[in-house]
Amino acid sequence: MSRWRAAAARISAAAESRLLSRAFSRVGTPAPQPPCRGFSKAAAAAAAASRGPTAAAATSTAAGARPEVRLNSMFLSKPCSLALPPDSPLRVEDPKFEGIKHLMFTLLLFYSKQSKSIRGANVVYHRITSQVDKSDIFDVFQLEKTFKTTFSLLVLHMWLILRRLKEEGKDGVKFGQYIYEIYNHDVELRVSKAGVNLLLTKWMKELEKIFYGNIVKYDSAISPEARQDDLVNVIWRNVYADQGSEAMDAAAALARYTRREATCLSLTDKEAMFSGNFKFTALLPNSSSPAKPVR
Repeated sequence: MSRWRAAAARISAAAESRLLSRAFSRVGTPAPQPPCRGFSKAAAAAAAASRGPTAAAATSTAAGARPEVRLNSMFLSKPCSLALPPDSPLRVEDPKFEGIKHLMFTLLLFYSKQSKSIRGANVVYHRITSQVDKSDIFDVFQLEKTFKTTFSLLVLHMWLILRRLKEEGKDGVKFGQYIYEIYNHDVELRVSKAGVNLLLTKWMKELEKIFYGNIVKYDSAISPEARQDDLVNVIWRNVYADQGSEAMDAAAALARYTRREATCLSLTDKEAMFSGNFKFTALLPNSSSPAKPVR
């Protein structure tokens, strides 16, 4: 944890000196809140009081509109394939050219295996960031949206995808390398937007060590030899440690979600995984439903 805290502290400190609202900027996603060290009911109450009764009432009304989250009963349903159905508007397909256009694109290697893999890897990484950058995941798992929590969730979902791709042998490992290169570039942009421009290479190396360290821990925690609570403990250390022991229920819910998604991805066919035509499980009832089981 010391290496992570050193890196996170430098990133957070730099972010505070710049406009943090520029960090993690994504079309259609809310700007993150300033970094903090966890839930603070007293701070939340003080903030609500400082906004006055009208603002507090508005906040209460908005909060009441959100679906109720019951951590203990979430992510216990039977796993199913995450592949998108053929008629899903979320599917991404290569354009189908004919005649001279098809010939030209073929000569330009548009239909080569490498080009198709790179396009698929971009779609897969978009599926990851769509899940990680939405406010739903922070609301459900009771997380403040900081650089650390966003990065930790990003690593967790990267691990889920890379773990699934390993099941496809050499092709899956090679495809996973394309995704990792896209991830690496995205993290560099996120760190830069958070205000870290000096010693960027150094901090990217630190984050890379954290990435691989977490991957090893997740692999170990979900192995057949692991104890039932190992994954909960690893997730708590990687994601929730700064929030104290009161976050264990949320960590347990995130562990159940992680186990379920790992199984769902194993049930998702190779074509969907390599094209990106799948979608992680919806986290709230008002989100679009996940794909139906493929029989």
